[in-house]
Amino acid sequence: MIKVVGVRFRNAGKIYYFGPEKLDLPAGTHVIVETARGVEMGTVMTAPKDVFEETVIQPLKPVIRIATEADERVAQKNREKEKEAFKICLEKITKHKLEMKLVEAEYTFDNNKLLFYFTADGRIDFRELVKDLAAVFRTRIELRQIGVRDETKIMGGIGICGRELCCHSYLSEFVPVSIKMAKEQNLSLNPTKISGVCGRLMCCLKNEEETYEYLNSRLPNVGDYVTTDDGFRGEVSSVNVLRQMVKVLVEVDDEKELREYRVEQLKFKPRRRRDHVKLTPEELKELAALEDKGGKSKIDEGK
Repeated sequence: MIKVVGVRFRNAGKIYYFGPEKLDLPAGTHVIVETARGVEMGTVMTAPKDVFEETVIQPLKPVIRIATEADERVAQKNREKEKEAFKICLEKITKHKLEMKLVEAEYTFDNNKLLFYFTADGRIDFRELVKDLAAVFRTRIELRQIGVRDETKIMGGIGICGRELCCHSYLSEFVPVSIKMAKEQNLSLNPTKISGVCGRLMCCLKNEEETYEYLNSRLPNVGDYVTTDDGFRGEVSSVNVLRQMVKVLVEVDDEKELREYRVEQLKFKPRRRRDHVKLTPEELKELAALEDKGGKSKIDEGK
């Protein structure tokens, strides 16, 4: 076992482990640490604890010190400098006529590097832009291209639920999201209803996926024939996934009658669930464009 402390560097960012040394580091403490990018100031998210050594990426770097008032002033000054750097970079992008959207400028705590995050449709030749920026700021310049999900995570916003975006408030890493999750939950496959602010499938589709998979696995398909506990055999007309109720069209005294049963009252042969959704090639292409396989967020790399 090895003692570590979890530190986060940006809002809803990934938590990284560092050695706490002999410092008293309760959650919420601002600390100065050395990362692959240089010296940075972060916030303790998990107090010192023991973990298995194989879960820690070696070498484990130690916390340099608890942030002082002077460190806090440096961090605040950096935030102000970033606003000016952002404006200057926008001017340089316009000057070089580059097809890119600047998202954020970020100084490392020690001012050893200035990073610019941007989005673009394809590859951008920004070599001349880097030279111009280096001449202005007299420090190492790094331009990092990010995806639309990373852009939304940085910018933040309000989702269709009326709450702050999950990725900006608490979701530290993106999870793979697919059209299958929307189908499993019987949601409308209208792209405008299942896509988030970023234009990709909503991350919250993942939240209830396992529950719906389990509940659906206990139900028959619409169109299946089932036997009821009161001796009738009929065709499934509809199902209520959350209530676990099934409407069955049965024949009573030579007349068709629609009756509702609990799933426990039915006998049927479990089958692989069928996909009843029929889409045109254009709709399939549009929905496929919404899928995002997730993966490691580029804005969290290099810590």
